[in-house]
Amino acid sequence: MKRKKIRELLSSKAEQQEVLVKGWVRTRRDSKGGFSFLEINDGSCLANIQIIVEHSLKEFSKLDKQITTGSCLAITGRLVVSEGKGQKMEIHTAVIEVYGTADVETFPLQKKRHSFEYLREIAHLRPRTNTFGAVMRVRSRLAYAIHQFFNDRGFAYLNTPIVTTSDCEGAGEMFQVTTLDLNYPPRVDDGQIDYTRDFFGEKTSLTVSGQLEGEIYALALSDIYTFGPTFRAENSNTSRHLSEFWMVEPEMAFYDLDDDMDLAEEFIKYLFVDALKNCSEDMEFFNQRIDKTILETLQHIIDNQFERLTYTDAVNCLQKSKETFDYPVEWGCALQAEHERYLSEKLFKKPVIVFNYPEKIKSFYMKLNEDGKTVRAMDVLLPKLGEIIGGSQREENYEVLLKRMKEANLDPENYWWYLDLRRFGTAPHSGFGLGFERLVQFVTGMENIRDVIPFPRTPKHAQF
Repeated sequence: MKRKKIRELLSSKAEQQEVLVKGWVRTRRDSKGGFSFLEINDGSCLANIQIIVEHSLKEFSKLDKQITTGSCLAITGRLVVSEGKGQKMEIHTAVIEVYGTADVETFPLQKKRHSFEYLREIAHLRPRTNTFGAVMRVRSRLAYAIHQFFNDRGFAYLNTPIVTTSDCEGAGEMFQVTTLDLNYPPRVDDGQIDYTRDFFGEKTSLTVSGQLEGEIYALALSDIYTFGPTFRAENSNTSRHLSEFWMVEPEMAFYDLDDDMDLAEEFIKYLFVDALKNCSEDMEFFNQRIDKTILETLQHIIDNQFERLTYTDAVNCLQKSKETFDYPVEWGCALQAEHERYLSEKLFKKPVIVFNYPEKIKSFYMKLNEDGKTVRAMDVLLPKLGEIIGGSQREENYEVLLKRMKEANLDPENYWWYLDLRRFGTAPHSGFGLGFERLVQFVTGMENIRDVIPFPRTPKHAQF
C-alpha cells in the first residue's frame, strides 16, 4: 500500500478507506477503556492526525513501551470521521510497525515549550517542533515563488560561482579558500604567501555576492537572476546577521533606477501574496504564536503603494522628527536600522524606497548622478525590519567606473573582465539584492534570523 501524507488525509472526504500513514509521535494519551490516542506528524503540514490504537490489537503488548514521544511509526488503518474536536479525520489502527524508538528519559523534545535558544543547540531535532516545521515550509514555498516570479517574466536563472577572486563590495570581509598547509605555507622572497602554489594559483575566497558575474550575463541575455549562498566574514553577533546566507539577485539590461524600484516593489508584493495564499495554515500559526499582527502587516503592504523619497529628503525628515536616535543624522551618514524603521513604521506607516544616496557611502559599481555627489542607489525599507532590498543602476561608463574603482582602492587589474563589459557593447543596466533569510524572518514574524535558516552559521558557531 502506498503511503499517504497527513496533509492529504486531513482534507480527505473518503471515509472508511484503508490507508497507510508514517510519521513521528508528538503525544500519546492512554485511556482506561483500553485505547491509546496518538498524535502523529509527518511534516507535511502543521496539524497532527489522531491515531486510535486498541490495546487488544495483536502486536500492541509487544510494542507498547516502544511507542513514545519521538518514536517513528508506520500505521495501517481505517480513515474515519473524527468524533473529537479539532480535526475532521482520524485513523483506527489495524497494523502498527515501529521504525525507530526514542528513549523517554533522553529525548530532548518532550511535550512542553522550549526556548528558541535551546532549540538552536539541537538544530538536528528542532524541525520536529511546530514552529520550525512551519518556518521551513514557508521558507520552501517562498523559494518556489521566487523562481516562479522570475520565470513568469522571462528571466534566466543563473548559477554564479561560490569560489571567487572578486570582492564585490570591496569591504574585505571574505572567507578565504585554500589548500595550502597553514602550518607551513609556501612564501616568496619578501615573506608573503606564495598563492601561485595554491589550488587555483591565486588567492580565492567565498563569494559575498553573485552580482558582478550576474552583470556579465545580463549584458547578453538581458534579464537574469541568481539565487544562492553568500558569505560574509563580519564579526557581528546580532539577531539580523549571519555569516552564511542566501541572496536573490536579479540583473536587468536596459533598466534604469525607476525600473529597478518598480520591479522590487512588484517582487515583494508577489511573494507576500503567495505566502498568504499557499501557506495559510502556517501563517495563521505565526499570527497566533509569534506576531499577532503579521497577517495584517503583510496585507497592508500588499494593498499600499510604496513611498519613494530621495536620501536627502529622508535625512530632512529624520532631522525634523522629534525622535531621539542613538546615531545622529546628518547628510552623508549611513542610515541605521533605527532611522529606516522610523521612516517606514512611524512616518509613512508603510514600505519606503529611499534612493539617490551619497556616493561616498555606496559601492564603486553604482552609477554616478549628474550632481557628482550621489549615486543611483535604492534601498527598500519595511516596517519592523528596515532594509530588505538594496539595489542600484550600475555604472556603464568605462572612465567613470575606472575612476571610482581607484578611489575605492581597488586594483583595476583584478576587475579587467568587469571593465571589459564597459568597453565592448556597454548598456544601461540595473539590479538589486534581497537577503532571503530577512524575507523569511519578516514573513514569519520570527525575531532572530538564526531561526529561519536550517543551520545558522555565526561567529564561533559552525556546528551541524
